[in-house]
Amino acid sequence: GVFWGAFTLFAATTASIMSGAVIERIQTVGFVILAIVLGGFSWTLAAAWGWHADGWLVQNWGFHDFGAAGLVHAVAAFFALGVLINLGPRIGKFNADGSANDIPGHNMPFTATGLMLIIVGFWGFLMACLVVGGEAWSWGSNFSTIYGTPTNLGALSFNILMSVAGGIIGAWVMTRDPFWMMSGALAGIISCASGLDIYYPALTFIIAISAGVLLKPAAGIIEKMGIDDAVGAVTVHGTIGIYGVLLLGIFASGYPAVLGDNPPTVSFVGQLVGSVVFIIIGLGTGYVTSLILKMVGMLRVPEAAEIAGLDTVKVPAQAYPEGIAVSPPASN
Repeated sequence: GVFWGAFTLFAATTASIMSGAVIERIQTVGFVILAIVLGGFSWTLAAAWGWHADGWLVQNWGFHDFGAAGLVHAVAAFFALGVLINLGPRIGKFNADGSANDIPGHNMPFTATGLMLIIVGFWGFLMACLVVGGEAWSWGSNFSTIYGTPTNLGALSFNILMSVAGGIIGAWVMTRDPFWMMSGALAGIISCASGLDIYYPALTFIIAISAGVLLKPAAGIIEKMGIDDAVGAVTVHGTIGIYGVLLLGIFASGYPAVLGDNPPTVSFVGQLVGSVVFIIIGLGTGYVTSLILKMVGMLRVPEAAEIAGLDTVKVPAQAYPEGIAVSPPASN
């Protein structure tokens, strides 16, 4: 029951990752169908292959992804990328010459607060990847990873903190932008998630800084490809997720990928194979599902509905003060 609940939460997380990329122009029914496919099939397939001690990626290639940087974050992000290809950009995002316009968020304080809530939630999210006891007790550890390898709460707590700090610093140095600074915290965590059970804190800090530095330039490349990712979800979760998975193949090379006698060991090639598999699963299922929805008219809202705003059209409600009619002040 505990695992069912945890995996249901992870399924919802994949849908939340996709949601940020496709906001402001996707149909509700289309999004729900996509969320079911992503959370009920795409990521669970990746988890069965790479987040289980008996998964073929683990047993045959020594794949290791403790914090699910690849099999949750990257799968969801590349699924979103497949959807974005068929969904198209928001009205006004790109000019006739292909140049992009910046569409800023409505409320920077709320944006920063939301990102900080997500960052705090990562402590719970990643701690939930631990198993109490298990075979790792024979190694002198009270906690084990989903692969059966030992770790402890102190290592995870400090590594998560260092990854947040490093990501914030790297992104702020590159952008001086509060939005990207807070997104850098997420990028820092995701870049280190695969190896939080293995890394030393100093290495975690360095990896996270590099992820923060790469964040905005990587988002710029995706934008130049004509992809309108409203919140940078493909970059934060996809590009940085794969980056973190591959770095584990370098820094943890030779480390046991799973508990057991003569276990498969982590390698760069194994992490690369896992990354390619996750990209194919995410991008393939996202593209095909959204293409079918597009063909039957269930993917994108009409232009008039997008201009009016989905709050008004779909709920209907006015979420922001500027949408509320104000009576003129009474005369003296």
